[in-house]
Amino acid sequence: MRCKVARQGDQNGGQSGPRGRRQANLKISQKGLYALQAMMTLARRHGQGAIKIREIAAESDLPEKFLELILLELKNARIVDSVRGARGGYKLRRDPAEIPLSDIIRLMDGPLAPMGDAEQLRSLIAKDSDHRALYEVFLAVRDAAAKILENTSVADIAGGGKAKKGKVGAAMVKKRANGE
Repeated sequence: MRCKVARQGDQNGGQSGPRGRRQANLKISQKGLYALQAMMTLARRHGQGAIKIREIAAESDLPEKFLELILLELKNARIVDSVRGARGGYKLRRDPAEIPLSDIIRLMDGPLAPMGDAEQLRSLIAKDSDHRALYEVFLAVRDAAAKILENTSVADIAGGGKAKKGKVGAAMVKKRANGE
């Protein structure tokens, strides 16, 4: 399965494969990616007080106007707090280790569903006996992706390019998939 970042407004995020069939892609919008990058910046500066939007934008290399909208959504979801005044800006409401990536992705992009949502897949498994095994595999892939995102916190990825507890990559994904 290929992973692709879908651009804002891209409804399907997929590409046509051989003979015009759609390839299954794990989709995350540009908005979702920006939200995760902003959360990493806030996590790295956690405990240092509020951070101005322009500082978050500069440190994360994000467009300031788009970031304002994202931070407002994160505030409304009670993930970040805004502080008014000369020392104002945004800060995390809780420790970054307590914020799973799944919360951010669900807020920005909806269900964690690289191949359809879980209920849709369960329905197909129940109704389509000819293709049941295929849909069971898709559900297992969806469940594994969700488990990794639910068990990986913002703190786990906020090491500034380096993981705090070892290398982020295949080993971390394997551990997260096993719930370690």
